[in-house]
Amino acid sequence: MNASFPARDLGNTRVIALSDGYLEVGFNMLSNVDEKECEKIQRDAEISELNAVHINTFLVRRNGRNILIDSGAGGVKGWGGRLVANLGKLNIQPENIDAVLLTHAHPDHIGGLLNSEGEAVFNRAELIISSDEFNYLESDENFAAVSDRIKGNFLLARSIFKKYQKKIRLIESGEVFPGIFAIPLKGHTPGHTGYRIEGDQSSLLIWGDIVHFPHIQLSRPEVAIAFDYDPQMAAETRSGVLEAVSSDKVLVGGMHFGEQAFGYIEKRESGYGIVHKE
Repeated sequence: MNASFPARDLGNTRVIALSDGYLEVGFNMLSNVDEKECEKIQRDAEISELNAVHINTFLVRRNGRNILIDSGAGGVKGWGGRLVANLGKLNIQPENIDAVLLTHAHPDHIGGLLNSEGEAVFNRAELIISSDEFNYLESDENFAAVSDRIKGNFLLARSIFKKYQKKIRLIESGEVFPGIFAIPLKGHTPGHTGYRIEGDQSSLLIWGDIVHFPHIQLSRPEVAIAFDYDPQMAAETRSGVLEAVSSDKVLVGGMHFGEQAFGYIEKRESGYGIVHKE
């Protein structure tokens, strides 16, 4: 049934990567790197659409529960929008989702929580988000301080929080569900969070937006993106995570890893690389 989607069995837990589609990001949005170098890295990695950023979500199936990590963009700004159809290919309807864990509240991760009428898509689901992320976005002082583009992101997040308000659970770190642990990975946003999923045979880290362009930012971890709330902290977090997962040979799932979704991080002569293997 899951043949068309990348998946990993962790023993008593199955994690399936579901694509929501793509968005486009210009290399001028990256800092600490030359655009020509970005093009070369992408071409050397045999990336055909140089500026395409793939959007993954992850479905965790454990103990009869369906837990989604992020919701994709849902068509916001013309991005993505494939998640519900892909869930349908697994015979899963939106009402079958028990919880949605958010890595953070950027539009390409939360847009899929509302339909085109502005109503909750996953109307039975508990919505789980970092308290730092939630409080940052609910603050009128923060709203007043940001650009008009980012104000739009705040308003989208607030509209989602309102629709799910009776089912929101704020977290900091530690066990969220049995075998699923929240790991603060701050920098990209104030409450950016990864989730470590521990099965009875193996484990996996869903690391959210540690990278947007894997080949570029793994080989050059200092490369920041304009969407980073704190670019220096994001780069420091990235370097720390890369060191840890490469040393410990931790399987990683990334929202922007491309359609293969899962991989191991290897230390290279210069920076790091990704190895996709079962």
